[in-house]
Amino acid sequence: MSIDKQSEIAANLQIGPTSLGMVRIYIEAEGVELPLDFEPEEAEEIADELRAAADRARAMNGGGAAPKAPKARK
Repeated sequence: MSIDKQSEIAANLQIGPTSLGMVRIYIEAEGVELPLDFEPEEAEEIADELRAAADRARAMNGGGAAPKAPKARK
């Protein structure tokens, strides 16, 4: 499956901190449970990529500002 292919699969997505100081993205769909743990810095990079993708999608739909470059990391 490619990133641009439609799917009828429904999934639940949860995001939050773990007791070990990681950021967990938890995906549950049709009997599959997928916990993905990231260091906080990795989670921030993922958040930047999500924002950039949202900006590009919004621009493609004619509903917003032009795509922005990802924020510089500290």
